[in-house]
Amino acid sequence: MTTKADFSPEEWETVSSGPPTAGFLVVMASHGGTFRETLAVAKAYTEARSQHGASELLDELISAKPKVEHTRFHSYAELKEHALGVLGQAMTVLSAKATAQEIEDYGAFVVTLAKKVAEAHSEHGQAVSPEEEAALADIKGALVTPGQGASPAAPPTTPPSA
Repeated sequence: MTTKADFSPEEWETVSSGPPTAGFLVVMASHGGTFRETLAVAKAYTEARSQHGASELLDELISAKPKVEHTRFHSYAELKEHALGVLGQAMTVLSAKATAQEIEDYGAFVVTLAKKVAEAHSEHGQAVSPEEEAALADIKGALVTPGQGASPAAPPTTPPSA
């Protein structure tokens, strides 16, 4: 099993900042979040802690308080580029050090957290706004491990036999 000790401090910072950064991206998708959406990030960590033991890597990740991003972005596009970059870097680091199951668990945690944030506050009568749906799709797209390609479930292509 992979643990925090397997990562350099910089690598761990990247991996551990992925989930709250994804949550922040969803919070800001509809031009600013609410208190409920912000609390959803902390609640997702609390709920994940109740499932302690499923993955040592996730246990260590969720044992720490999620770090809030303090960087000021000039636009949502700038925030989006940053957040998706962090998630991509995290997947690169994980692909070099973690097991396939740990990588899958990490991605599932990130997506679950982001969904909880999106569902925390209805906007314009919708449980999840179109902007939040788009952010969720972007997050899922960023959680592809290097070499996995855009469609991880696609079967390998076999050249026709001669």
